[in-house]
Amino acid sequence: MALELKNITKKVKGRTHIKDTSLTLEAGHFNVLLGETGAGKTSLIKLMAGLDRCSSGSIMMDGRDVTRLSTQKRNISLVHQFFVNYPHMTVFENIASPLRVAGMAKSEIEGRVDDVAGLLQLRPMLQRYPHELSGGQQQRTALARAIAKESNAVFLDEPLANLDYKLREELREQLPELFAGRGTVVVYATSEPEEALLLGGKTGLMQDGRITQFGPTADIYRRPANLVSASVFSNPPINQINVTKKDGRIGLDQTTVEWTAGGAANALADGSYIMAIRPNDVLPIRSDAANVAVSGTITVTELSGSESSAHFTFAGRNWVSLAHGIHPYKTGTDRTFYINPEKCFFFLPDGEMAAR
Repeated sequence: MALELKNITKKVKGRTHIKDTSLTLEAGHFNVLLGETGAGKTSLIKLMAGLDRCSSGSIMMDGRDVTRLSTQKRNISLVHQFFVNYPHMTVFENIASPLRVAGMAKSEIEGRVDDVAGLLQLRPMLQRYPHELSGGQQQRTALARAIAKESNAVFLDEPLANLDYKLREELREQLPELFAGRGTVVVYATSEPEEALLLGGKTGLMQDGRITQFGPTADIYRRPANLVSASVFSNPPINQINVTKKDGRIGLDQTTVEWTAGGAANALADGSYIMAIRPNDVLPIRSDAANVAVSGTITVTELSGSESSAHFTFAGRNWVSLAHGIHPYKTGTDRTFYINPEKCFFFLPDGEMAAR
């Protein structure tokens, strides 16, 4: 089973929402759409699901052209970030509703609902109504309905965004297992790079209505094709600075910081580049690997669970450090951080990858 997009676009009143996009999404793994709010993830899902019509191009599902077919005739399921359940129906009836519409036999409906309710730990709630459920239970009900339907494609549009941290963590781990071996194309939209990494599979990075890179999630994270892709796959925002390579050394512009080029930087010709490094590779403690010092004035500090972040000015730019543990940062003070040169990306002035 595969879902293929062939040069699809979407324009509304002269404005392009989805730019020329060609993409093949296959069953057997998660297909993640990763991008900031407004990048076009929901717009693209609506086109694939048949909720909106393409302005141009075609959509093929298992070799069949479904571009002009309604949502109902595409045999798809859609789970939003909001808990979309029928309030007048019990959990059992909510899960069974698409099966009844399909004319399935009562005994088969009961068996399938029982199976997915067991997977999602909903059996004790089958006779409850949505208003009697927690947010996590409501979202599990929506997921159960999508799984029970055994659709050709399931679209999950930031389905965990409104759940609390613990529930998000639990469902992130469960979701790949729930859809494993079902022969269903699963498309999962998220704005969180960490979530894409946890889900694995393949990821399409989205910005401004277009896919900037698509491939195995871990590969894209390690080897972004361009600065746009590196930026999309970084939260907090990736740190950037102009650099110069000369006589085997890398120098950060407008600073005295430099080091002997190593690793991928060895392949760079002498010249000017844009260097980028993720916040989790800018650390407050020196190590054998993170040994290049950069200093700046701290402007904002944040503590989130077991991580500390510090925003600081460096070479006229705003940089961010994200480190495990609790660190005693204080706004308005100068602080030295350390980067690992092996974790740096180098891009050409036009933003394309130069070396990694």
